[in-house]
Amino acid sequence: MDRFIIISGCSGGGKSTLLEELRRRGYATVEEPGRRIVAEELANGGRALPWVDLAAFAWRAIEVSLADIHAAKQLDGPVFFDRGLLDATAALEQVYGERSKLGLPRFNRNVFLTPPWPEIYVNDSERRHDMKAAVEEYDRLLSFYPSLDYETVLLPKVSVEERVDFVQSYLGLKPRQS
Repeated sequence: MDRFIIISGCSGGGKSTLLEELRRRGYATVEEPGRRIVAEELANGGRALPWVDLAAFAWRAIEVSLADIHAAKQLDGPVFFDRGLLDATAALEQVYGERSKLGLPRFNRNVFLTPPWPEIYVNDSERRHDMKAAVEEYDRLLSFYPSLDYETVLLPKVSVEERVDFVQSYLGLKPRQS
């Protein structure tokens, strides 16, 4: 699944904005499972929330991510994922203190990480943790991905248009506009 590309990194670092610009330029994108799960759980009074039951949240994110991967196989060209399966697996590792034995599919070996960017970080109903927790999460991901033999590529703190240009150039994709 070399055409499946993960955008991960620090919460509030601009991942969703980057994915929206990629989508606007005509690329297939997959929304972050975590945000979808949090919205659903809040609407239904559920407990699979990262601040209530991180394990239940991570298992639910794995379930949603696997469905996303299955659906994405029907799409043509590169597909950009806002977090997803591997981030959920990293959360399980945090909960249980050991690596999950799940058989994980491979993605493009380049994983783009948004670094901590306090100037754009904001909390909302779905992101309740503070910047300190976001940086701790980022630090875990920064070591987690290489442990699975992925190359982490730090995204520059530039405009969203420049970030997309960077990703396209890094992957050798021809620029496109929708």
